[in-house]
Amino acid sequence: MSSDPLVIFTPSGKRGHFPVGTPILTAARQLGVDLDSVCGGRGICSKCQITPSYGEFPKHGVTVDEDALSDWNAVEQRYDDKRGLPKGRRLGCQAAVQGDIVIDVPPESQVHKQVVRKRAEVRDITLNPTVKLTYVEVEEPDMHKPSGDLERLLTALKSATGHAQIDVDTHLLRPLQPILRKGAWTATAAIHQGRDDATPRLIALWPGFYDQPLFGLAVDLGSTTIAGHLCNLETGDVVASSGLMNPQIRFGEDLMSRVSYAMMNKGGDLEMTEAVRAGLNQLVTDIASDAEIDKTQILDAVFVMNPVMHHLFLGIDPFELGQAPFALATSDAMDLNATDLGLDIAAGTRAYLLPCIAGHVGADAAGVALSEAPNKSDDLALVVDVGTNAEILLGDKDGVMACSSPTGPAFEGAQISSGQRAAPGAIERVEIDPVTKEPRFRVIGSDLWSDEDGFDAAIATTGVTGICGSGIIEVIAEMRIAGLVDASGLIGSAEQTGTDRCFLDGRTNSYRLWNGDEDQKEITVTNGDIRAIQMAKAALYSGARLLMDKRGVDKVDRVVLAGAFGAHISAKHAMVLGMIPDCPLDKVTSAGNAAGTGARIALLNRAARTEIETLVRQIEKIETAVEPRFQEHFVNASALPNSADPFPILRDLVTLPDVSFNTGGGDSASGGRRRRRRG
Repeated sequence: MSSDPLVIFTPSGKRGHFPVGTPILTAARQLGVDLDSVCGGRGICSKCQITPSYGEFPKHGVTVDEDALSDWNAVEQRYDDKRGLPKGRRLGCQAAVQGDIVIDVPPESQVHKQVVRKRAEVRDITLNPTVKLTYVEVEEPDMHKPSGDLERLLTALKSATGHAQIDVDTHLLRPLQPILRKGAWTATAAIHQGRDDATPRLIALWPGFYDQPLFGLAVDLGSTTIAGHLCNLETGDVVASSGLMNPQIRFGEDLMSRVSYAMMNKGGDLEMTEAVRAGLNQLVTDIASDAEIDKTQILDAVFVMNPVMHHLFLGIDPFELGQAPFALATSDAMDLNATDLGLDIAAGTRAYLLPCIAGHVGADAAGVALSEAPNKSDDLALVVDVGTNAEILLGDKDGVMACSSPTGPAFEGAQISSGQRAAPGAIERVEIDPVTKEPRFRVIGSDLWSDEDGFDAAIATTGVTGICGSGIIEVIAEMRIAGLVDASGLIGSAEQTGTDRCFLDGRTNSYRLWNGDEDQKEITVTNGDIRAIQMAKAALYSGARLLMDKRGVDKVDRVVLAGAFGAHISAKHAMVLGMIPDCPLDKVTSAGNAAGTGARIALLNRAARTEIETLVRQIEKIETAVEPRFQEHFVNASALPNSADPFPILRDLVTLPDVSFNTGGGDSASGGRRRRRRG
């Protein structure tokens, strides 16, 4: 049995005997304890802070004396004077073993820290970024031992990191010698390693000890909007978020319009590539400005996007995605230089694109799968990422299937007569009294309802400007519940509904939601608006129903609404419209921007990249465009909520009036027209 002192680390529980005088950092490394260090034990970076514990520890079978560690030294005092060490802390590289000792490694000193996210249903993120800093002292040149500065730098880096091989970015060759001399033959290197089996690569270098944080960018590159989150790679914190409209919108609001533009205009695909890259560079500039950092501190970036955006971002013509069999030019994950994608960040910044699942199910769906992990679910989960192109996942531990549905931009306020993007002044919540048929609503930017005292003053700055996606869903569902619109989607007349808010508007009726004022026009819901929502929600439901058919089930255990828009959808109103399958309302949850969260996971934990690449190969892909039953489900789902599926759970909660406003004489709740007589 060893007579050397016993060193016990918590919370890992790892232990071992070490000779007197062994630094705690050395003991931790030999045991594989998760204790961070950039400077290699030189007392510069302070990342190896530890908390020694003294006294009786029956659980561990040791008694720790007050002199179990070496005395506080000048290096620790200098750091404490300069930046301050929390009470009771020591530097692991300076504190040496003198006797049996119990050492706690605080969370901030762990390399693979846990970043706990607010949503309980989503896994924590284990910090294991692809980019890490290493401080080295480089041997000075000697004419008697000729070797290049780069070779001596790499020798020092290999010794400090334990890597057998380190590649070098060519952009570093020019500034290398000035950097080493400015740092008096000391330097801090940023080393990128995309996965455990990949060769590490030197991507950035600073003279001396560099103690500024490094950042990574997680981007959800949507067809309508681009959203980015800037993350501190050391802490995992989101330090800034920014978003902008995708500049490609001018080429078409939906994906197929953009594919058509590329087909019909020579060089149109490259125009759209240039536009989206310009938008991303604007995002980088904005988000760096918001965080008050230099954008050269951003050394890693992860992107998720649908297949058309994927190809256009890479500079690939999306022509083949516009026709069967919807072949992707490449579906694998990609690890590239950001500069090769036209991004103005830092010369060494890496860009990782998550893999695409299928021709119409992209890297954004892969991001959702990584975030929501249906493959790890005990119950059958339907995950719907609601957007211009909806990605749908259905699965549990027994397997996952995926498809997409072309919902179009109606859910985001486009194609709606008074529709607009979600912005201050937009109606986002609606209630209609089923007796009086009078509405009340709330707008973005105010917590007051329109019939509450102080509403006019609260919205004096913005006014009531239009209706956004969540608002149009709620108002149509409320109109269905109040008997203002029938199952076929027809709005009744004033005589049929008993309210003059319904009025003849051309050949059909409309509903006046807001009367307007002298400054702003009235806001109405037209039959055209309802038709646009019917088409969008029918596509969404049909995709989900098709996956359920393939799985051989008539119901799901829970529904997760993902996407920035999905976070604002009322589960009850979505079910009244028939957007999602019948399900207990308490089993319908929101995941927010799950695709963006998946990008953030892949940014902060390189092991997640291998995980999602493996999962994508296992997902069963369903192509809705060639499935015969999709059209059948689409026709049934055009009704509110559905002409074939009964929705028993919904009907126990909500009474839907059995009305028909078909002036053609039909009395079907599905709005079927009476057949014309021949002759």
